[in-house]
Amino acid sequence: MRITVLGSAAGGGFPQWNCNCRNCAGVRSGTVRARPRTQSSIFVRPDEGDDGVLFNASPDILEQIRSNPALQPARALRDSAIAGVVLIDGQVDHATGLFMLRERTKPLPLWCTDPVSEDLSQGNPVLRVLSHYCGVARHAIALDGSAFEVPGVSGLDFRALALTGKAAPYSPHRDDPVAGDNIGITIRDRKSGRSVFYAPGLGAITPPVFDAMASADAVMVDGTFWTDDEMVRLGVGTKRAREIGHLPQSGEGGMIEWLARLPAGTRRMLIHINNTNPILDEDSDEHAALRRADIEPCEDGMTLQL
Repeated sequence: MRITVLGSAAGGGFPQWNCNCRNCAGVRSGTVRARPRTQSSIFVRPDEGDDGVLFNASPDILEQIRSNPALQPARALRDSAIAGVVLIDGQVDHATGLFMLRERTKPLPLWCTDPVSEDLSQGNPVLRVLSHYCGVARHAIALDGSAFEVPGVSGLDFRALALTGKAAPYSPHRDDPVAGDNIGITIRDRKSGRSVFYAPGLGAITPPVFDAMASADAVMVDGTFWTDDEMVRLGVGTKRAREIGHLPQSGEGGMIEWLARLPAGTRRMLIHINNTNPILDEDSDEHAALRRADIEPCEDGMTLQL
């Protein structure tokens, strides 16, 4: 299978439109060696075939499609390589790009959990709005470990795992989490048997989550913050990383420690990187620390073949 990182930043992208932190100001002025990034999303397709699955529809989806011609194979007057969309959660940066897909001539095939469907029908009624345009053919994602497939994308299967995290701010269970608010997905190529575990929002690593990570050939996991107090310390927020459902990379029990425990051959990648995270600065000590740990910060446009 082929995995394309369409977007690798957290909500707001990088540089964030209204932010003048060191990273954002520096990338605009050219004083920080960093690459701009759009909001996180990946596109997965089998080795043989044009059509694939869009994981998360970010507000930057139109720019991402323009930047990745594989998503527009131009086989007909109106065409797309997006056979279906899988949502990891119901957050703004992962779901509101669905509005931009409204010109489809048929209902949009969409996979999400029941709590996410509820949030996107009530608190942020994206799915209800789309009913006035192309419509949505919604499929429920089960949390019992059973595999599902996306029609038109042969040879790939997907298994969801409930994660510790936070529902969207407009969810009725924002402060009272339920299973399915956030999920990780194991994406497997049935022909090769190889797989990747994808979890852009990950608040804690439980034994089932670590087992899924350790069983995969590659992991693409939460890279939002370097430290737990990053937003507070920089004066751009009032909550700590773990409070809003993100495990920081550094410190005791952080993502770097967990990734070090994976089998030696596992490819380790971070996605959903916040604009404040010092790993974005390619000359920073933090970026160097990741490289020493054999961890890659994802970049827009990077591809992975498994």
